[in-house]
Amino acid sequence: MTMKKLIILKKELHTRTIVTAIVLGICVLPGADVRGQRVLTLKESIEIAQESSPDIRRSRLNLLSNQKSLDAQRASLKSRFSLDVTPFDFNRSRVFNDFFSTWNTTEDYNSFANFSVIQPIKQTDGTLSLFNRFGYRDNFSEFQDVTTKTYNNNLYLQFDQPIFTYNRTKLQLQELQLNLENAQLSHAMQLLTLERNVTQAFYNLYQSQNGVEISQDEYENQQVSYDITKNKVEADLLAEEELYQAELNLATSRSTLQNGQVTLDNAADDFKLILGIDLTEEISVDVDVEFVTQQIDINKAIQHGLDQRMELRQRAIDIERSEFELIRTNALNEFKGTVSLSMGVFGDDPALANVYESPTRNPRVAVSFTIPLWDWGEKRARMAASTANLQMTEIDLESQRNDIVINIRKTYRNLQNLETQIEIAQQNVRNAELTYEINLERYQNGDLTSMDLNLFQNQLSEKKSELATSLINYKMELLNLKILSLYDFENHRPVIPQTTF
Repeated sequence: MTMKKLIILKKELHTRTIVTAIVLGICVLPGADVRGQRVLTLKESIEIAQESSPDIRRSRLNLLSNQKSLDAQRASLKSRFSLDVTPFDFNRSRVFNDFFSTWNTTEDYNSFANFSVIQPIKQTDGTLSLFNRFGYRDNFSEFQDVTTKTYNNNLYLQFDQPIFTYNRTKLQLQELQLNLENAQLSHAMQLLTLERNVTQAFYNLYQSQNGVEISQDEYENQQVSYDITKNKVEADLLAEEELYQAELNLATSRSTLQNGQVTLDNAADDFKLILGIDLTEEISVDVDVEFVTQQIDINKAIQHGLDQRMELRQRAIDIERSEFELIRTNALNEFKGTVSLSMGVFGDDPALANVYESPTRNPRVAVSFTIPLWDWGEKRARMAASTANLQMTEIDLESQRNDIVINIRKTYRNLQNLETQIEIAQQNVRNAELTYEINLERYQNGDLTSMDLNLFQNQLSEKKSELATSLINYKMELLNLKILSLYDFENHRPVIPQTTF
């Protein structure tokens, strides 16, 4: 067959392929809604997922909860003002008076209000309080048939200070600060994990798209082969058995194309699920998988990972928490005390204006101690358990550091190996294309059977798939190195973890 005839045949095939693709689309998607397809880049996909991902929304809520808990604790360290009002309190009772050996009925009416200002002291774990109680009392006693009506006011300042124990206020505040920092680190790690998952699903969808394109090319080539065979059989240049084999190859190629379309649709559904978008929306991905060798400094990657990896800070936070638990455990059955000081004035008088005409001073000093005598070894055992937990956490930190170094080294070696594989895969594709073109011409000249030509076609499809896989693996390993070292070697900048929202 002349080259001119081959060109005409390919033009006819192009028209036939378009029709075939439409038919395949209708077969694979019988209920599809014909709408504009949405094309997403990797950056757009990650941004969409960050807004709609349930895990990220949950992480943000956890971050908000820890932030508000810390805000509440800080607010609790400020002065607290309180006012309790009892406008009416009446009590009528009959009791026996032992001194006079008689029964006595009393009626008592009270109306009072308590105002207080309480100021916790973070530095000492003490409390400074100001109290004022103002009231009115109307009392009747049957024994002496006397009614007493008085106003009274009790104003005093009080200071309470624990001694010989740890500062519980400071410890609780530090714990909440660590909880918030840990939530921020977890949120940033969640974002990086989401980026990895979205990127993996993105490239899976791209591979499925690429697989359909390769299958489409293979189908077109098989159609050319079939038409050539048919023409030769009709011209009695080939046996009819060759046409049967060409029909089988064409049908197999069509089936492969249909299977690839099913895989593509499944990958698209999985991708839409990760992004959290409408499952009925038609999407495709736009990706640049051009191979560009990245200059990677392995020492910089390791050092940056050890300095910035959030998991190491989380292990350090775990150590601090274990130390806090050690402090609490050490305070079990401890010797401790409390010092209480107060100074105030009390006044009462039937006339409101004369309440403090003759005030009474009310000083108070109290020192109390709690002295443990015997705890049957409870404190010693709990201290040993807490110390063991602290040591395990320190071992976890060292193991985490070693894991970071090892994983960065492995990823670096994988990248170097993938660079070689990509170069080989590119050469394999070029060789496979040339080989197929040469053998297609041999087939046209009758020097090759259709089965042999089909092997070269399969080889070409396989080499194209291997190249796409190698390029995607390289991109994924670059992302792994970015997550492991928290440094972006593609854009040559550190990854700044997101700690606010």
